[in-house]
Amino acid sequence: MKVDDIIDIVDFSKGLVPAIVQDLESSEVLMLAYMDKKALEKTIETGTSWFWSRSRKSYWNKGETSGHFQYVEEIGVDCDGDTILLKVRQIGAACHTGNKSCFYRKYDFIRRGNND
Repeated sequence: MKVDDIIDIVDFSKGLVPAIVQDLESSEVLMLAYMDKKALEKTIETGTSWFWSRSRKSYWNKGETSGHFQYVEEIGVDCDGDTILLKVRQIGAACHTGNKSCFYRKYDFIRRGNND
């Protein structure tokens, strides 16, 4: 698939779309952020991840201040065209807390039998 094809199949009609960021090697989900068409175009242009900050109302390049860049190796789009998946080579931590993943808090779910 060509780059223009990816831009064309993402449905930005409702504004921002979620972008899931996954480590290329381990498949660990690193973070979730939001993109608009311009952020996706900047990501493709630079090879590093760009997002729209809903709180700051501005674009941000992951790693610009921390040095913890995400080098994008693959871009996927879900079947509905409303979610983006970035597979990246993460330099340093993906989370602003210093953790590798923003999903460092985990709940160990224990499946119970039908009688419990």
